[in-house]
Amino acid sequence: MTVVIAVPPSLDDTTFEQVLDHLAPLAPDDKLLLDARHTRWASPYGLIALLTLAQTRTARPSLATPELEETQSYWSRTGFYRYAEELFDLRGPVPRARPAGESNVLLEITPVAQSADVHDVVERIQARSQQILHSELGIDAQASVRFVMTLSEICQNVVEHAGRGGWVAVQTYRWRQRLGRRVVQIAVCDAGIGFRRSLESTPGRVASDRWDDGTALEEAVIRGVSRFRDRGRGQGLAGARNFLGKWEGKLSVRSGTARIAIVPPWDDDVPLREELAPFPGAQVQITIPERLAERAP
Repeated sequence: MTVVIAVPPSLDDTTFEQVLDHLAPLAPDDKLLLDARHTRWASPYGLIALLTLAQTRTARPSLATPELEETQSYWSRTGFYRYAEELFDLRGPVPRARPAGESNVLLEITPVAQSADVHDVVERIQARSQQILHSELGIDAQASVRFVMTLSEICQNVVEHAGRGGWVAVQTYRWRQRLGRRVVQIAVCDAGIGFRRSLESTPGRVASDRWDDGTALEEAVIRGVSRFRDRGRGQGLAGARNFLGKWEGKLSVRSGTARIAIVPPWDDDVPLREELAPFPGAQVQITIPERLAERAP
């Protein structure tokens, strides 16, 4: 019997939890159909989280694609179908593949498995990042260097900790639901070993009474702890947190059964959520909002 899980009409980091809640009771080899026929919108996080979910299944899942033509077109532009065809049995309309085009508002979904992939991501977005930050968000163009470094550090985190490849995507759009202004959103997901298992492999680590996914995220994101003893290695999330503090950005990291967030004044998220539905690896989202004060004449 095939289990059908409906994909929410609006798919982002929050609503994706609904998918995971329904997925939790299933075995990895259960037959699964993700029904996205009525999905109208998806964030970068939502799209690469779907790809990551497929990587966790031992039985190849099916995906019913969106019926709305506008949604089909957007998913195609992001490069989603290029990778979804390798991971899902696709049912429904799939737009003709388009060559990845240069855009100052989009980094198409890109696989990240080794350091060479990170360098490729940086090269592809470096020339566009200044335009993204200055024209789209009203942020000082000099911050583009730190933006690229943050993207590089988060992608490198996949290479250092995941134990398998992941995905990255970057998009700018007007976030009407929360802010009513433009944001840049970076999403990086993998289905690897996650933060808890990664930190457990630290040489000489002493076991503590409380050790779970939430504690591991606090160690990695808040305290900058890494399984690497080399100075400067494994510090990607700490670097991202410092950058986002200046620009009132939001950082959220999910791993295992917990999710931690660095919450800016414009958001009402909670800093730590635990006892979530289990999901392998780590899923990172960064949101940088438009700075209205700097755009005013």
